[in-house]
Amino acid sequence: MGREATEPVTAVPLERPRRSAMVASVLFQVLSREGSRLADRKARPEAERPLSVRPSKAVVELTGVTRRFGRLVAVDNVSLAIEPGELVFLVGPSEAGKTTLLRLVHGDLKPSTGTVRVRNTAVRRRSVRWRMRRLRRQVGAVFQDTRLLPDMNALENVAFALQVADLWAPRREVRLRAKAGLEMVGLSARGRAFPRQLSGGAQRRLAIARALVRQPSILVADEPTANLDKQNAEMVMHLLEGLAKQGTAVLIATPQLPPGAPESHRVLEISGGKLAPETPARKIDS
Repeated sequence: MGREATEPVTAVPLERPRRSAMVASVLFQVLSREGSRLADRKARPEAERPLSVRPSKAVVELTGVTRRFGRLVAVDNVSLAIEPGELVFLVGPSEAGKTTLLRLVHGDLKPSTGTVRVRNTAVRRRSVRWRMRRLRRQVGAVFQDTRLLPDMNALENVAFALQVADLWAPRREVRLRAKAGLEMVGLSARGRAFPRQLSGGAQRRLAIARALVRQPSILVADEPTANLDKQNAEMVMHLLEGLAKQGTAVLIATPQLPPGAPESHRVLEISGGKLAPETPARKIDS
């Protein structure tokens, strides 16, 4: 048998050099755009940069935060930063968004849009529950409803807050610190009283003691001097000022500056969920 005739094989031109050139061209364009963005960002004045890219020591940072309840916008595109040791007043009328903003910082609520960052924990709309719990452990809080445990007396309420914060704390140390907390707010003689046996003002002071004994790095307080007489209101403000001097970031929501407010402070005014341009630190008129 003779050999079968074979057709000559035609070489197919390779397209690798062409593809490589296309890839290189696209990559060059991308890198050029990124380089332009970085150069523009460096050239922008500090005041014009977005909050999220400003160098900051802030322990609380909100960037473009909005919170909706159905069609109601309670907090609208809020950005702010609070550094350690700052005492900040959030002033506004009823239903202005003050409590919602505090609950966002505390981790009770997730933002509908934007980011809430507390120390090294960032919370967004889709953040998981454990991240919310982690945030709450870093923030002390005093809310209008006080959230006292009705089946525990005053001393036990304060001690329980300490035990939750540190599961390994010795019982004797917890009890001593709880007693010191009650004495700090003028309730040392009411340690065995249950919340229902205390006046509204005393309940508020108990809630403050429970928040302060944990020595949090961040504290949010919703109208902490409500239902207090002038003397107790000034005492509470003195405690909060002292906490700030120790390095705690303190955010206080109030319809107006309370009695005994420190002379120098930041004031953030809120209305309809929006923050007004910030009022610089100033002296309170006597």
